[in-house]
Amino acid sequence: MPQPDPLPVRPLREVAVLFLRLGATAFGGPAAYIAMMRDEVVSRRKWIDDREFLDLLGTTNLIPGPNAVEMAMHLGHQRAGWVGLVVGGIAFGLPAILVSLVLAWLYQSYGTTPAAGWLLVGVKPVVIPLIIAALWALGRRAVQGPLTAAIGIAAVGLYLVHTNVIALLLIGGLAAMLVQNTRRFASMWAVMLPGTPLGLLTAAGTAAGTAAGSGVGLGALFLVFLKVSAVMYGSGYVLFALLEAELVQRSGWLTQQQLIDAIAVGQITPGPLSNTATFIGYVLAGVPGALVATLGMYIPPAVIVTLSHPLIPRLRRSPWLSGFLDGVNVAALGLMAAVTWKLGQAAFTGGYTVAIGGLAAILLWRYRLGAGWLVILGGILGLIGAGR
Repeated sequence: MPQPDPLPVRPLREVAVLFLRLGATAFGGPAAYIAMMRDEVVSRRKWIDDREFLDLLGTTNLIPGPNAVEMAMHLGHQRAGWVGLVVGGIAFGLPAILVSLVLAWLYQSYGTTPAAGWLLVGVKPVVIPLIIAALWALGRRAVQGPLTAAIGIAAVGLYLVHTNVIALLLIGGLAAMLVQNTRRFASMWAVMLPGTPLGLLTAAGTAAGTAAGSGVGLGALFLVFLKVSAVMYGSGYVLFALLEAELVQRSGWLTQQQLIDAIAVGQITPGPLSNTATFIGYVLAGVPGALVATLGMYIPPAVIVTLSHPLIPRLRRSPWLSGFLDGVNVAALGLMAAVTWKLGQAAFTGGYTVAIGGLAAILLWRYRLGAGWLVILGGILGLIGAGR
């Protein structure tokens, strides 16, 4: 009797093909990446439902590391097990890594990066309808009543006045957990001794330093990106502030202008913004530097997702933690909505970009055109607009 194949070959192939395509066409920042993933794995392929997707999204918002990469890993695991986790993360990041290597070589050789402003002009308006569609579908599942609606609205307002992202997620989770479990909480309080303190302790910190030295060693470079990835909360945009502190202010390995150029590369290349690590690594230490910087960026999310993924069903089964997860989920959607507002202000700069966004909305909602095709169309229309 033939032995069964120990690896889920077909699901693995599906994970690899999907996330390679997403990694090659995902522009617009973390909110856009999440929207594209939801369109593919929930609406089209039905690997999971909106509740499961929301739980994964809420969990990635609570842990450090690049959220889009972590979502790719989670979704890869949902489809093809532990091997799918690895394949999903690698496939999603690989196109951006390769493009960043090419751009870094051009940058080092010619002192500049190729102009690609036309690409973003057409792509940015396209991703806004994608994000709105995802928010609408996920919001219908996440908003279960006045409480969760209030948490989501509060998250939007507080984010727009620059409240800490992690604080918003924790407050949203705690509010939902306590209100949904009022009776349990009252029963617990009743049996507690008078005067017994009840508190919540949250602590976060980093205890890593960069060894001083005259050159850029591969080991030191690896540790810098390992540290940055391990403490990066919120979204890929937080990465830029951390890199400025580590590479410009503390070590002096990069100039401010070099960091700005690296950020520009992160914006014009597809895939996660963490591909900036590949570009910077190449600038500082060639191909070996690009490899160790990229590796340092990807190890923490792989470890954290591996450890956290089995806990998600347990969170949902617990009445207390299920309420906490409900609050985190709706707060995360509130943050996503606030980011979308800012993205829309940057995307719609005139009648032409508004027309691109309107066309994308019609093709998405009326004709169900896939996210990847919409992004390609946006890039083409941006190029046409550049020649006007």
